[in-house]
Amino acid sequence: MSKKIALLIGVSEYGEGIPPLSAPPHDVNAMKRVLEHPQMGAFDDLKTLINPELVPMKKAIQNLFKSAEKNDLVLLFFSGHGITDDDNRLYFTTYLTAKDDFEATAMPASFVQQQSRNSYAKRQVIILDCCYSGAFAEGWQTKSVGLDLKRELGAEGRVVLTSSSATQTSFEQPDSLLSLYTQYLVEGIETGAADKDKNGRIYARELHDYAKIKVREVKPKMEPAIILDKEGFNILLSFSAANNPELKFRELVKQYAQCGELSPRSREIIEVKQRELGISDRAATEIIEEILEPLRQEHLINLSRYQAEYRQEVQRQYPLTEKTLKELKDWQISVLGLRDEDVVEIQQQVISELGNKGEILPNSLSYFAETKTQQQPTIDRTVKQSNHISELPPSLSQDRVNWFEFEIVKVNRRGEIEHREQQKAQYFTEYLGQGLSLEMVHIPGGTFIMGSPPMEATSHNSQRPQHLVTIKPFYLGKYLVTQSQWEVVSNFSKIHQDINPNPSYFKDNNLPVESVSWYDAMEFCARLAQKTGKNYRLPSEAEWEYACRAGTTTPFYFGETITTELANYNGNYRFADAPKGEYRQATTPVGIFPPNAFGLYDLHGNVWEWCADPWHDDYEGAPNDGRIWDLDDWEQEKPGFLGNIKKIFAKSENDRFQSVEFQKDRRDRLLRGGCWIFNPGNCRSGNRYYSTPDSHGNYNGFRVVCSLE
Repeated sequence: MSKKIALLIGVSEYGEGIPPLSAPPHDVNAMKRVLEHPQMGAFDDLKTLINPELVPMKKAIQNLFKSAEKNDLVLLFFSGHGITDDDNRLYFTTYLTAKDDFEATAMPASFVQQQSRNSYAKRQVIILDCCYSGAFAEGWQTKSVGLDLKRELGAEGRVVLTSSSATQTSFEQPDSLLSLYTQYLVEGIETGAADKDKNGRIYARELHDYAKIKVREVKPKMEPAIILDKEGFNILLSFSAANNPELKFRELVKQYAQCGELSPRSREIIEVKQRELGISDRAATEIIEEILEPLRQEHLINLSRYQAEYRQEVQRQYPLTEKTLKELKDWQISVLGLRDEDVVEIQQQVISELGNKGEILPNSLSYFAETKTQQQPTIDRTVKQSNHISELPPSLSQDRVNWFEFEIVKVNRRGEIEHREQQKAQYFTEYLGQGLSLEMVHIPGGTFIMGSPPMEATSHNSQRPQHLVTIKPFYLGKYLVTQSQWEVVSNFSKIHQDINPNPSYFKDNNLPVESVSWYDAMEFCARLAQKTGKNYRLPSEAEWEYACRAGTTTPFYFGETITTELANYNGNYRFADAPKGEYRQATTPVGIFPPNAFGLYDLHGNVWEWCADPWHDDYEGAPNDGRIWDLDDWEQEKPGFLGNIKKIFAKSENDRFQSVEFQKDRRDRLLRGGCWIFNPGNCRSGNRYYSTPDSHGNYNGFRVVCSLE
């Protein structure tokens, strides 16, 4: 049986010298919407890639063409920058492509040609929405160059649709999320306008002809081109949506759906239209639920965002100023689409909760400063305890808990600090001996959006689907575990295995310990737990991201971007509109960069941080309660695995993890936060990485959790 297979690639972020684009991730999402729709494209297998590096991009394209059988339809879509060399050979940019090294880091069009030529599939469609060299004329190409696209990508049995036929710069529209060409491809399918002969089917030539006419109405100098061989123009791409009663019914439901619900009046209107269109009750129910469910999820996510933002404002200053109230109101309505009745309960709940905890500050502690962040250890000032003490770990008395104050910063897209603010948090001190201790910060419970949105620069499919996760309160290390702390704990009684007391490549007592494996980190936690009687362990992946974000939804807890004045990463690379910075080529002492709103340091960069969870390719089926993923599945996957346990403790789901004979589990383990040698995109709050549990790289470290259960 024939299949319809598609790979959609969007590249919006690049290396030095290549301007970023905002449209490609949106182009991919729009094409995905129409191609996977059962009444339109009806593709059976559709994969997306956002901001891939060269090797993953080549592998995905190779798999696309290699997996196809003779009667399958294969479609490849690319949105991003296209580049030509001095011989007019075409390259497709990747996330790592820079102006001066594109021939090494971009993918040559000849690779696509080769994979297409070697494929068994008789029907192949390649859609290129990219400029070629016009956007990069300075330093590369100073004249308009007409590419021989047929030589580059044309072959028998294929049709190639391109957004332009010569060097042009008109790629993005300032007033639209989509690039011009993709906008009209999608419009032609969704509205049925591309179905020129009104036979209910949209063929390759029809779609291209429609898009070409519409593009030239807006940009007369643009020349979208089509390359045809044999019957390529007769390839059926989609069915027309214009006269489909189910699609009309679907649009009606979307029109009346609000916050994942339909009012009684709306339901009556929809029922009348359902009968007019001849839609069965079963089909109508399925369509309504299909539309309402994601809207409900979006509504819950927006409620969570409002709660986090409102909580932050109240903690900063209460009562709220008129300016803050107006901004919150505008954001509530214009951005989140929430009604007043949606937020009143949230406001009352936050005020009541923070008031009971003594965390509402009667006067603002916020202030603005022009001074530059100094590259020196941040000094935390212990302040008088409030009347409220947060939940305490077992065996910890209230007189051991204190408050500390710290300063957080927020940056704009250029990485410039625009806001400084004083915050405070609770912590306790775990004394290790030899004059050393761990400072454990209280992380309040809450609900957050885990994962990265597709439009976030350098976001990957492994960081999706985004989902709501509710986290219980816990304590987390203020800093990464240092080399001096590691050495002291290495002398505690052995639990599972020996550990090297001085494993690090970069040597200094206040540097984070590195060159430690996941097994080593687990052993550290086990020894510390046995010595103190508290529930020390590695964080779950969800706990780590929740703690890192600290109520933010931006790529970094600093804001939309990051600089090397705020974190230690490879400064030869940049993120968003921030400049390049310093590449230190080594770890830095803990605590020298600004913390997040929870009072935690170095969550972006310095060393990767081990998490307890095994690696999963994405978040499908991920737990929504913050526990370590797969904890309950171990016995199924490894019969007898839990049968021979050293019972250090087993008081909660996550703590039960620590007592496992973990050396027998060889699955890859999660790493979070990025490190000194990686680019800034790897340091994002939502970024995920993994390694084998016995990896001892000089960029792998960790911090510890102390559970409240």
